[in-house]
Amino acid sequence: MLVSAQEMLTKAKAGKYAVGQFNINNLEWTKAILLTAQELNSPVILGVSEGAGKYMCGYKTVVGMVNGMLEELKITVPVALHLDHGSYEGAKACIEAGFSSVMFDGSHYPIDENVEKTKELVAICKEKGLSIEAEVGAIGGEEDGVVGTGECADPDECKMIADLGVTMLAAGIGNIHGKYPENWAGLSFETLAAVQEKTGTMPLVLHGGTGIPEDMIKKAISLGVAKINVNTECQLSFAAATRKYIEEGKDQSGKGFDPRKLLAPGFEAIKATVKEKMELFGSVGKA
Repeated sequence: MLVSAQEMLTKAKAGKYAVGQFNINNLEWTKAILLTAQELNSPVILGVSEGAGKYMCGYKTVVGMVNGMLEELKITVPVALHLDHGSYEGAKACIEAGFSSVMFDGSHYPIDENVEKTKELVAICKEKGLSIEAEVGAIGGEEDGVVGTGECADPDECKMIADLGVTMLAAGIGNIHGKYPENWAGLSFETLAAVQEKTGTMPLVLHGGTGIPEDMIKKAISLGVAKINVNTECQLSFAAATRKYIEEGKDQSGKGFDPRKLLAPGFEAIKATVKEKMELFGSVGKA
């Protein structure tokens, strides 16, 4: 059964660890993440971008697939199904489809409009028992057409959004989506500390978890980050394992590749990546 991310993130914030959000793009990714979470007894958040939702035939299809897997795989750890970087319309569609958590990314709006739209969605989510994430200060890089320059959030604006009653807050602290460039200045812990001071016990979210050094990850957790998003690292490991399988010419018998065998190395690569991240975030055994 899908759950809101509220309880798992409240526990994570208090316990000084972070729950991983791993984005899903197909059946293999979803299965690998769920099995790893179960094996490690870790809570987990399945992230779905609007682009990935369309690719997987719509939000209702995603909900059906995930709910089916929870039952068939006998998953007992807490699992939230979360819209990642959702638009106002996308958030409403995911709520209607049966997601247990949504993110409304209003960071590209003027703060007053961000507040207005977030407030409305908070009311809907509270009524339905869902968790909701908001964002202040655009995350750098590009993800499904959502582009940010990596700006640092204004702590006072973070407090304005937090006071609306959101479950968790993504505050830009110089983090970016995708691989980090060599000239990246690093995370602004000064900004993170100021946001933490303004928002108190609210769980904070770190997007762009791929490529951030381990010491920065641990320091961010110590300063209030309770949810860390990982997507690019899974993409890279899945692609590398699949490419290697093809290049080695395995499973060629005049009929081409068996798709189930072709995707198996990538499936194992995703499991290994998720395991590594859950151990780094400290969520193992916390379900």
